[in-house]
Amino acid sequence: MIFSLAVYAAPYSSQASYSAYQFAVALLNQGHNLHRVFFYQDGVHNSTNLAAPPQDEFNLQRAWQHLANSHNLDLVVCIAAALRRGILDDGEAKRYNKPSHNLAEGFSISGLGQLVEAAAVSDRLISFGH
Repeated sequence: MIFSLAVYAAPYSSQASYSAYQFAVALLNQGHNLHRVFFYQDGVHNSTNLAAPPQDEFNLQRAWQHLANSHNLDLVVCIAAALRRGILDDGEAKRYNKPSHNLAEGFSISGLGQLVEAAAVSDRLISFGH
């Protein structure tokens, strides 16, 4: 079965982002296909490379990166939601004359069309958060 996930919650403000990660791990371990993980609204905070959780806490951003590297996953961040929340890739930082970017490696910025496409090609689109 082909799944896509939509993550709407920031990584440490609720259980939703961690639940999405656990769900992704479980479905991949069961042999399902994960087409895309789309981060929207406050979920874009999962993609910042500036978060520094305490060493004794689970680093969700690194976990998503590791999962993406291990399974060749598409981690897409909504551009409009990201820009509103100060998440920029190198191209957007240059476009808006910002001194640096903070999008973590393994994540890409794109539009809502990527969520629509994910829903169209997947058997199930599962949402986590508000």
